[in-house]
Amino acid sequence: MTADLGTAAVAAAYDRWAPIYDLVFGKVFTQGRRDAILAAESTITPGDNRVLEVGVGTGISLPQYARTTQLTGIDISDAMLAKARARKARLGLDNVEELAVMDAEAMNFADASFDVVVAQYVITAVPDPEAALDEFVRVLKPGGEIVITTRIGANIGLRGAIEKALMPLTTRLGFRTEFPVARYESWARTNGEVALIENRPLPPLGHFSLLRYRKKLA
Repeated sequence: MTADLGTAAVAAAYDRWAPIYDLVFGKVFTQGRRDAILAAESTITPGDNRVLEVGVGTGISLPQYARTTQLTGIDISDAMLAKARARKARLGLDNVEELAVMDAEAMNFADASFDVVVAQYVITAVPDPEAALDEFVRVLKPGGEIVITTRIGANIGLRGAIEKALMPLTTRLGFRTEFPVARYESWARTNGEVALIENRPLPPLGHFSLLRYRKKLA
């Protein structure tokens, strides 16, 4: 087994996660989800906004947004989205405009469609993270923000060695453990359309971070 992720393999992995995802990851990522949503909504005007959540999964974060926030959610896993659609219906989340199966690396949205793009714990799970990040920039309006919660790999020392050793296993589970912050830094320099405006650690154990990028005005 290589350390590579493929789109079909990721979709299959998260189809398998769907029945237990909320139970396994619900409480672990509570603060990260809350902080990402607060960051996203701090930049928009109620009732006049469009927020895209990439990797919306089971929709666990959807009820936490203000009802004035116009939401679109995409995910590669249809089984995860079935949970999200059921949650939307059960809670009457009329502000959720669309939940669609879509590849984060090739989204079916026009350029500059959204005021904010939110990606919670998803970048390390897509086959080509840089391609996905470029797509976030493409569909974002100038002056808008990308809000990311992400695992940050150590890349050195004992923790780095453990992360590298675990990659064959975690790849089967649908995500990477080995993903240093330098990879985000390199992407931002290459893309050239965004500027990092925040990088702060998140629990558990400081292995995760909230990153905010702002798209430059034309």
